[in-house]
This record gives sequence, C-alpha cells and structure tokens, in this order.
Amino acid sequence: MAPSAIRPTTSVVRSALFSILASLDDRPRRALDLFAGSGALGIEALSRGAEWVDFVEREPKNCAVIKQNLEHTGFSTQAHVYCAPAKKAFSFLNGNYDIIFLDPPYSFPSLATFIEEMASSSLAQGALLAVCHSSRTTIAPGGKGLELVKSRCHGDTCISLFNLGARA
Repeated sequence: MAPSAIRPTTSVVRSALFSILASLDDRPRRALDLFAGSGALGIEALSRGAEWVDFVEREPKNCAVIKQNLEHTGFSTQAHVYCAPAKKAFSFLNGNYDIIFLDPPYSFPSLATFIEEMASSSLAQGALLAVCHSSRTTIAPGGKGLELVKSRCHGDTCISLFNLGARA
C-alpha cells in the first residue's frame, strides 16, 4: 500500500459499528484508533460523546490529515496523534481505553497474531476491541482474554468485536 493511500472506512461500516456499540450500551469515554488512516473512526467516537481519543498512524502524510480533520471538526483538544507504527504503541501508551479501533490495511500480514499480542499487552486490558477487516480474513480468538462479542459483514468489510480481558 502506498504511503498516502488510505482505505477509508465507509460511512455504512462506521454507522454499523456505532449501531452495534449502541446496542451493547457501550459508549466509549477513552478510545484508541490504531492504523488510524484519516482518523474517521476516532473522530466518529468523539462526535458521539467520547471524551478523548489517541490516534496512532505510521504515515506522516496521514498524521497530518488526521490533525487537519481534528481541527476542522473542533476536536483537536480532545485527542492526540502519534505518528508511529501501531505495534510501537504497545510500548508508549498506558491503556485505560474503553474501546480500541483496529482498521489495518487489508494486506496487513498476521492480523490474528497482532490482535493476540495486543490482547496480552497492558494497553488493552479491559477494553472492547473493534476490528474492521476483509471478509476474506478470518479472525478467530486464539489467545487468553479474547472473547468474540459480535461479528457482522457489510460488503467486503467485516466488523468483529472482542472483549479483551475483564471489563470494569
């Protein structure tokens, strides 16, 4: 995938994801948007009442887009953009997230392994994980602390929600 190429989460998928969250009566206060791209998922969470979102995106051009989008929507004081690889976030973010959005490129290798590594990190303890992935990618919980809550597909994009460890 080219550095500036973003596969934005469609409005249909974003609506479906937040509809599922509403049906679970789960309004996130603190969110993490990994592989943030344009920041659409995290900004949607802010627009629906989240107090804070950390965005992690490795491509500098995309980080600039997220910052512009936050300024444009008026949420720049409720967020921080980290321009770093998603896995590196395990080492510098301290968790306390209600929800983690994970929307990697469809070509991202070893998505299941990444999820298991994240689930075992202190970053994710007690969070709800919302993964957007290709319908051709099967994500089966294989590690401790991963509990599949719901899975829905919309066209080629699927949304899988997991509980990560004990929720408060």
